[in-house]
Amino acid sequence: MACDFSVLKEVPLFALLDDDELTVLAGQVELRQFAARQRIYRKGDLSTRAFIMVSGSVQVSTIDEDNQVVVLDMPIHGDVFGFASMLAKTTHQTEAIALEDTECIEMDTNDLTVLLRRKPDAGLDLMTVMARQFHATEELVRLRAARNPNTVIEDAETLGERVADGVASFGGSWAFIGAVFLVLVCYAIVNVMLGKRAWDPYPFILLNLILSMLAAIQAPVIMMSQNRQDKKDRLRSELDFDVNRRAHAEIQGLAHRINLLHDRLDDIDEVLRGPRPLRPPPGGPGTAT
Repeated sequence: MACDFSVLKEVPLFALLDDDELTVLAGQVELRQFAARQRIYRKGDLSTRAFIMVSGSVQVSTIDEDNQVVVLDMPIHGDVFGFASMLAKTTHQTEAIALEDTECIEMDTNDLTVLLRRKPDAGLDLMTVMARQFHATEELVRLRAARNPNTVIEDAETLGERVADGVASFGGSWAFIGAVFLVLVCYAIVNVMLGKRAWDPYPFILLNLILSMLAAIQAPVIMMSQNRQDKKDRLRSELDFDVNRRAHAEIQGLAHRINLLHDRLDDIDEVLRGPRPLRPPPGGPGTAT
């Protein structure tokens, strides 16, 4: 249906246009009505037109590699959707569905050309809208990206943290126990065989001092490695929580869709059954008096 210039006047994108320009643009664009759950465009359809929200609610979504519905945008009054595909003259990468009774302004490249020729400043408004949608998509991709906690921590670790991990790894191995045991046995045997010439005679006070110093240094280094392991565990739990939250949202979405399907099936069943015949009242024709 034709679009009245008063409707265009309420759209923020066209706020800079005067009445004459709005009247010309109103003759170019078209006001479309969409019912609840009606698909505005499908993913993969060739894009020749873009839409501007006037009223109602629209969900712009896509399907990821896990076959899950990813909501990319929920346009509000004055927002543009399907605009990038129209400019690039490519197929839609998303799907738009009206969640309720919705009014949208439908425009094509010719309408946009008329608008920009008459009011070039409107191009900045369009670029602002596109930039906002682009940043929203970037944020969504960033939040949905699967991150490995080990990779995240390894990218930020310092040289000292790498050394602490190495010391803790070697200090908790049988190789370390065997090496220390061999050194202690050799140390004790040599000092016992040297007798009075030994640099550390029995009870090996110097050896005890060295072992105490080694334990004093090794303990905080191992604690540093344990703290890093705690960070990995916390990060892993946070990522698991994000995954569980997305799974919960997906399950809720599926439950909502199933409920809608049940409602539609009930409506179809009522239509197929038709109105029920009325029973004749008692004492009607054919009843004995």
